[in-house]
This record gives sequence, C-alpha cells and structure tokens, in this order.
Amino acid sequence: MSSDSGPVESLTSKPPGSLATVVELKLPEASRPRLMELGLLAGTVIELVRFAPMGDPVEIKVRGYNLTLRKSEAEQIFVRFNA
Repeated sequence: MSSDSGPVESLTSKPPGSLATVVELKLPEASRPRLMELGLLAGTVIELVRFAPMGDPVEIKVRGYNLTLRKSEAEQIFVRFNA
C-alpha cells in the first residue's frame, strides 16, 4: 500500500493496536519541536498502544519505544492508518 492512500485522520480516531503513518502535526508551535525530537516526523510508522481508562493519556509506540501523550496532543497528530 502506498503512503498516500487512505484518509487522513486524528491519531485518536482508531482503537488500540492500530498501525499508522504520521502525515502532519497540527500542534501549537511551542509543542511541535519537542515531539519532533522524540521521533514524531512525517512518514514515521507508529502504533496506537492504549488509552488510559478515562481516555487520557494516550500511549503510542514510535521508533521502538513507548511514548505517552496528552489526548489533546494526540488529537492534533494526523495520520493514515495502515491496513
């Protein structure tokens, strides 16, 4: 499957276990560099690991390690989910 197929959706729009490719970070300018330094770059494959019981925070696996994000941040990360 090519990287430009499928709709672009918020990271939080699918259930845990979903694999996705990062398309765009629509975060405030102050938050973007921190996440990019942690490996969240366009084209990076990530896995949605789990949501906390109340839905916040969200845990993802990126570049071989687990990263926990605020739900408000995860909602601003746009991805294409892999089949």
